Amino acid sequence: MSAPEPVTTLLDGRVRLVAGGGLPPTTDTVLLAAATPAIAGSRVLEAGCGSGAASLCLAARVPGCLVTAIEREPGLAETARENVAANGLADRIAVLTGDIAAPPAPWPVAGFDLVMSNPPYLEPARVRASPDPLRAAATVESMPLGTWLRICCAALRDGGDLVIVHRADRLDDLLAGLPAMLGSVTILPLWPDAGGQRPVRRILLKATRGGRAPLVLLPGFALHEAGGAYSAAAQAVFRGCAAVSWGPRA
Repeated sequence: MSAPEPVTTLLDGRVRLVAGGGLPPTTDTVLLAAATPAIAGSRVLEAGCGSGAASLCLAARVPGCLVTAIEREPGLAETARENVAANGLADRIAVLTGDIAAPPAPWPVAGFDLVMSNPPYLEPARVRASPDPLRAAATVESMPLGTWLRICCAALRDGGDLVIVHRADRLDDLLAGLPAMLGSVTILPLWPDAGGQRPVRRILLKATRGGRAPLVLLPGFALHEAGGAYSAAAQAVFRGCAAVSWGPRA
């Protein structure tokens, strides 16, 4: 008898990842889903879904939202479909195999209320890629960041939001790569600790297609307390299925 397949759980068991393959989900995955301001009926695109964890977390948190997830690597896309089926969400999450630069049909151009993405964050000219092809594909850019952002923007309806989780040291590239039609930019630093003693490594960024409000830099979201335990806010997200608040704009 073969050993049972290992199961990874997220959101205190609300999401189960039963299919192997790909990279394990990280805090970035869960935070991206928690920061995507979907409501029931929202049409959401996840650009580069990997094994489907972020889409599953979003669907678990927001009953009634409809997610289209696209993944370039066929094996990962199949893994995502298996995970969607295992969570009973095949009626709300559709996984497409394809490149966001040349998406397969059906593809509602400028039809999504929200686009969320945890794109590859390393520039190929500045890093030695992993020998593992899946890890390399997940972490090293296959196109310039600005191109990725333009493609995501093109999928949004007017007034729709793009939500990105990325490295803090790429913030200048993120801002430079945002197409002109994306405005009302809000940046949420993810503080490693409540005391702010360590540099920020990740940020969340939200921008609105057609937005005209000035950029807002929020105070930040502390992931850990001084002793290393998750902060109350982080526990509410990781275990309680809470949303990450973007706060009111000034």
